[in-house]
Amino acid sequence: MKVSFIGLGVMGYPMAGHLAEKGHDVTVYNRTVSKSHRWVEQYSGSYAATPAQAVTDADQVFMCVGNDDDVRSVVYGEHGVLAGMKPGAILVDHTTTSAILAEELNLAAKEKQVRFLDGPVSGGQAGAENGVLTVMMGGEAEDFSTVEGTIDSYAKKVTLLGAAGSGQRCKMVNQLCIAGIVQGLSEAIKFAQYAELDIKTVVEVLSGGAAQSWQLDNRALTMAEGKFDFGFAIDWMRKDLGFCFEEAEKKGLNLPLAKMVDGFYQQLQQQGDNRLDTSSLIKLL
Repeated sequence: MKVSFIGLGVMGYPMAGHLAEKGHDVTVYNRTVSKSHRWVEQYSGSYAATPAQAVTDADQVFMCVGNDDDVRSVVYGEHGVLAGMKPGAILVDHTTTSAILAEELNLAAKEKQVRFLDGPVSGGQAGAENGVLTVMMGGEAEDFSTVEGTIDSYAKKVTLLGAAGSGQRCKMVNQLCIAGIVQGLSEAIKFAQYAELDIKTVVEVLSGGAAQSWQLDNRALTMAEGKFDFGFAIDWMRKDLGFCFEEAEKKGLNLPLAKMVDGFYQQLQQQGDNRLDTSSLIKLL
C-alpha cells in the first residue's frame, strides 16, 4: 500500500514507523524537516517538503498533529493535503480535535472526491511505540473497512462508532473518564500514604477488584514516587476537555466533575507544570 503520514510527533513518529515495518510504501511530512530526515534514516521510506507533495498518489493518508488549527494548516491551501490527494483516496485524521472540525473536513474532502474518517487514538506514547493503540473512528463503513487493516499496523483495537465526528465524540468520553479516574486515584494514593500503607501492596490488592483500572496499574506507583514524565501533558488534556465542554454546552449538559478537575489542571499550569503528564493531579494534594 502506498500511504502517507502527516505529523511526526511523539505519536505520529512511531505510528508511521509501524506502517513502514509492515511493508507499506510510506512518505512522511513534518514541519520540522530534521525530524523527517531522522525518520527516513530509521525506517524505509521517504519524506516530502509539503503535505501536498507527501500525499501525491497515496491510497491512504494519515494525520496526527496538535490541534484544530494545526490540522487546518496542513489540510487546506495550495500546499495542503487536499490539494495533493487523488480522487478516491482516503484521509484519516488521528489528531484529537473538535467534532465540528471532523464534520468540516468530511465535507471539504467530499468536494475534492476524497473519502474521510476521523480516528482519534488512546494509549499514549507507549501505546504508539508498542503498536497497541485504541482507535475510535467516525465515517462511512465502506471506507472504514478499507483502512482497518492498515491501521492494525499500530493499533490493537479499531472501532467504527458512526458518522464523521463520532470518533472525536467517543474520544471526549474517553477523556472524561480519565479525568475522574485520575482525580480519584490521586486522592486514594495520598490517603494510603497518610495511612502508612505500602503503595505497591495496595496496588496489587486493588488490581484484583472493582477499583482496577489502567491508571491504577500503570500510574499509581509513579504518582506515589512523584514521577510525572509519561507523555500526555496537562496542556493537551485541557485542550481535550475544552472540546468536551463545547459539546456538552450544545446539548445542555453539565459536567461538574470534569470542570472541577479542569480547574485543578489549570492550577498546575499556573504553577508552571503544564508539560507534566495528567497523573500530576496528585501534586495539588
